[in-house]
Amino acid sequence: MATTNITIPARSASGPEGKHAPARMKFYVDTKRCIECGGCEVACKNENNVPSGIARIRVVTVNEGQPGETNVAVPCMHCSNAPCVSVCPVDALFHRADGIVHVNKDTCIGCGYCLYACPFGAPQFPKGSPYGKRGVMDKCTYCAGGPEEPFSATEQELYGSNRIAEGKLPMCASVCSTKALVAGDAEEVSNVVRARSAARGSAAGSWGWGTAYPNN
Repeated sequence: MATTNITIPARSASGPEGKHAPARMKFYVDTKRCIECGGCEVACKNENNVPSGIARIRVVTVNEGQPGETNVAVPCMHCSNAPCVSVCPVDALFHRADGIVHVNKDTCIGCGYCLYACPFGAPQFPKGSPYGKRGVMDKCTYCAGGPEEPFSATEQELYGSNRIAEGKLPMCASVCSTKALVAGDAEEVSNVVRARSAARGSAAGSWGWGTAYPNN
């Protein structure tokens, strides 16, 4: 397995992790802005040559046709304490230095543990295989390629593009017309969330707030 050499953005903010702590690349999905256009889904498939039957990102509509209808884009959230990484029996799933969760397809045995552990349904398996064979898992790579040599034909074939190594954001976030999907360093993403929450005036009006905090 080749070593992926990338430049990890340095954080400018001070804090316990230090000024030059590695970035923790994250997604934020603003349900107040998502309009279910599907642009993120199409852009992801085109950019990464996603296999047939696989959806690395999908838009889910909650309470469709009813008051409070909400659209949510669901990619892999690249959790800091990713349950998929914890349950993988062969360590095919791992964290990069910048926090992105990657899968090594040469190591994956298709057991499906990650699929059951992930609360977002990010791990995907090929459909239509004979005798129910799962095949090798595929998931959102944050447009960061894979563990192969950066920009190699093998990386492109197995994992798709490596926009992070090019200094770019994931394609889904780049094309989002309403900026409902925000990607980048966790501190920068947090700044966006705080600014939008302040502009709206109250976090209590956020989608799902009553379920998460029923007594408040």
